Amino acid sequence: MEPTTPPDTTTSPSPLPDVSGLLNGMPRQRTAESPVPVNAPEAPAPPEAPAASATRGFPRPWRLLPTPAATPFTPAYAAVLAVTSLITTHADPAVVHALHQASSTDVAHLVRAPVTVLLASALWIAGGITSPYAIGLLLVLTALERRTGALRTAGVFLLGHAGATLATEVPVGLAVLAGRLPDSSLHRLDYGVSFGVAACVGALAGLLTPWLRVPLLAGFGAMLTVDLLALTDPLTNWGHVIAVATGVATWPWMRASRGRAPSHPA
Repeated sequence: MEPTTPPDTTTSPSPLPDVSGLLNGMPRQRTAESPVPVNAPEAPAPPEAPAASATRGFPRPWRLLPTPAATPFTPAYAAVLAVTSLITTHADPAVVHALHQASSTDVAHLVRAPVTVLLASALWIAGGITSPYAIGLLLVLTALERRTGALRTAGVFLLGHAGATLATEVPVGLAVLAGRLPDSSLHRLDYGVSFGVAACVGALAGLLTPWLRVPLLAGFGAMLTVDLLALTDPLTNWGHVIAVATGVATWPWMRASRGRAPSHPA
């Protein structure tokens, strides 16, 4: 029996493709010299940006009203004013007068308890919650709070309320000490939210476009000028002017904080 020779399993290696010009682990890179295949599929078009909201560019009147989510300070404060307005309307007149007197930011109360009386005087609104002034309060505070947030809106309100009150009552106390005014001026009845609202109007004007800022300041300034010329209550009327100037003085702070205010969809 003749020996059989095992089959030769050694084969010549198959030629490998030229891998020069390839990135390790990456598909072949197309160069300027690489021809584009005729039947190569076109690259998919980039996805289109989502269409703008249908309401963009159109007025949204519901944003003029406060909401608990977007403007928590304004509806909470309005609720407090609604309660005090109900008390003013339905309580005994003697009780209401006593409450107003205890909340008055006159010189006598400011000397004894300045912080308490400044806060208490801002709990009452002349004419009640349905008055035109209350509607203005809601619109102004809502617009300011949507742009700067609740804390800054409350801060501007309190700054104007306290600053204008002290700026008008301190001269009264000094005039009494100098003998220019009678002692009864120390107990002048003074309460309400008008100084705080005036300060918010001044602050809001700095956040509006010029075509809204100018009419707002011009209209509000004309109203204050008419009150000053009427001489019905010069001390309060000058307090409104001081409060507006206080709000205008906060423009750098308001504008710097506008970009950091939280945005809300409603």
